[in-house]
Amino acid sequence: MALNPSGEVPVLTIEHDKERHVLADAQAICEYLDETQAAPTLLGKDPLARAEVRRLIGWFDRKFAYEVTFPLIGEKALKRLSGGGEPDSQIIRTGCHNIHGHLDYIAWLTERRNWLAGDSITFADLAAGAQLSAIDYLGDVPWDEHILAKEWYARLKSRPSFRGLLGDHVAGFPPPRHYADLDF
Repeated sequence: MALNPSGEVPVLTIEHDKERHVLADAQAICEYLDETQAAPTLLGKDPLARAEVRRLIGWFDRKFAYEVTFPLIGEKALKRLSGGGEPDSQIIRTGCHNIHGHLDYIAWLTERRNWLAGDSITFADLAAGAQLSAIDYLGDVPWDEHILAKEWYARLKSRPSFRGLLGDHVAGFPPPRHYADLDF
């Protein structure tokens, strides 16, 4: 709360001109890093490409999160960790049902593009990968029913910047055996 009055993460603190600055909100932090680092852009090279990346970030950070991540993580993990009672099986079934449309959309995008927003990896891929990684950790992604989405995710999780995340574990929730396997 001292860093971000909204009480939300992520938060990034930086030193700039001998002053401490606090950046909050994932998209604001990502865009700041993209603008200040020498690495190739993850936001897109022109306004139309950036608009598409931002649209897809919104899709995964809002639509996917509300329809899939929050129901599944909330019911299967957060309730258990917080002592919030028994999981609601109807909410879990809804999240498991909803994921199919999103995986179909990923497949549709990757049939037309190398990555979700175009020819290069972008923040859109990372936003989608973050949501899917959380669900995959619980073993709730029906990869065998969505081969194109699985192939895209295998490419994403094989990247050196993503691999470290696959070693993270939550106490009391072991990931499925395929979780850290780069080829499933």
